[in-house]
Amino acid sequence: MSSSSAPASLAGERKNFTGLLRTMRPRQWVKSVIVFAALVFDGKLFVPELFAKTLAMFIAFCLISSSVYIINDLVDMEKDRQHPRKRSRPLASGQLEARIAVAAAALLAVVAMGGAFWLDLWAGVVLLIYLVQNIAYSFWLKNIVILDVMVLAFGFLLRVLAGVVVVQVDNFSPWLYICVTLLALFLGFGKRRQEIVLLEGEAANHRAILSEYNLPLLDQIISMVVTATLVSYTFYSFDATTALAHSKMLLTVPFVFYMLARYLYLVHVKHLGGAPDELLLEDRPLLMNSILWAMAVVALIYVWK
Repeated sequence: MSSSSAPASLAGERKNFTGLLRTMRPRQWVKSVIVFAALVFDGKLFVPELFAKTLAMFIAFCLISSSVYIINDLVDMEKDRQHPRKRSRPLASGQLEARIAVAAAALLAVVAMGGAFWLDLWAGVVLLIYLVQNIAYSFWLKNIVILDVMVLAFGFLLRVLAGVVVVQVDNFSPWLYICVTLLALFLGFGKRRQEIVLLEGEAANHRAILSEYNLPLLDQIISMVVTATLVSYTFYSFDATTALAHSKMLLTVPFVFYMLARYLYLVHVKHLGGAPDELLLEDRPLLMNSILWAMAVVALIYVWK
């Protein structure tokens, strides 16, 4: 190799590495924090062994979700080039080579699955279901109206279930499964709405399923889901088995109401919501409310007994 080609090769490797890291979407790993729900609400947050298992499950979900993001970007590469925001993604822009993306997706999936099955048989099964349903989503399910968002919400439910499996919970209300699923549906349909607003007449060119939606339909679905989310969380908080804190958990309902109302404000007034995970970190009132909610939950479970 000549001296002039060495810097070019190094630059190409650095470019691919940076592109791969972006495609893995580490900022979206925050979604997998919900794996800790079972540990926290079952009153076992400070049990070292169970915390370590849950942390390992969290890492496994981060890796498998990154594999899924890479696969999805490979499938949507051409359509992403027509999107005003997604055209800058590494695969769509040419920053990341497709062959490297394929190898990375496979490696991440193998490491994540191997770690999950080593941790617990059923944890591995849950992670495998997550991978299969996301691959099905990338190639097929994302083209079925309403079901496309339901499949994504199911991914959040699997995260909670994985946490339940590794912790082997004693006091865990089934209402939490409903709350998490409804909240994920709320965020998912809000994202669809933002995509239609952002892309306007070109929405169907980027994502065919968007031609099956319109703003009136999405607004009605969002209204239905957000109401159900608040009601189910209220029932969850009142449940006598909830988080060892009994009806005291009702004190956290105002935080959930504010979160839902603030998100609706950001969607309808500020025209945001295309990336719910980023919005949670970038909108200061939403982030502070989430932190206060988490502190209140921990205080009610572990301090105010």
